Amino acid sequence: MTNYGTIPTSSSPGTSTKLEYISRAKERVKAGLGTRRPWKLMFNFRSFNFPGKLSEAAARARTNIAYFTMNYALVVLVILFLSLLWHPISLIVFIVMGIAWVFLYFLRDEPLVVLGHTIDDRVVLIVLGVLTIVFLLLTHVTMNVLISLLIGVVLILIHGVLRKTDDLLLDEETTGLMSTPPAAGASVGAGSPSS
Repeated sequence: MTNYGTIPTSSSPGTSTKLEYISRAKERVKAGLGTRRPWKLMFNFRSFNFPGKLSEAAARARTNIAYFTMNYALVVLVILFLSLLWHPISLIVFIVMGIAWVFLYFLRDEPLVVLGHTIDDRVVLIVLGVLTIVFLLLTHVTMNVLISLLIGVVLILIHGVLRKTDDLLLDEETTGLMSTPPAAGASVGAGSPSS
């Protein structure tokens, strides 16, 4: 009874390691979701109109896809999830692959090492993407997956072309505009105010 009300100063090493991992995982999820833009900004109806030229439409789509990447990914995932609701086995495969994505790609803070070789993040991304599609296709939902991905891409392109970019707070790193040639960057900037 002499220890009543005291706070233990140490815990088992396994517990603290697990708590650190959970804490880091929560921070990474918050950081990942932090790149998601507000839905209100994405669907600001005053910011929609038809582009004047094809080059303006392409510039808008490129900028919006770079700016709303996380939002677009969530939209595609929701569409894919909804298309699998009537296929329970496929939905289980989708959830298992989602967990694999979370642990092998999103929550890792150290490089992935397999058999003593460090695996690049792009390789992990490609392998997980291919495995997800292959496993879903093996559950005989080929048409569901293809149609839902097509619907997602079409919706992204429609939004990307119709959404003006002049009200977005663009930074060069987020949008990838640093890598565009100066002439293309100048035409993007020149086309924005008139949109």
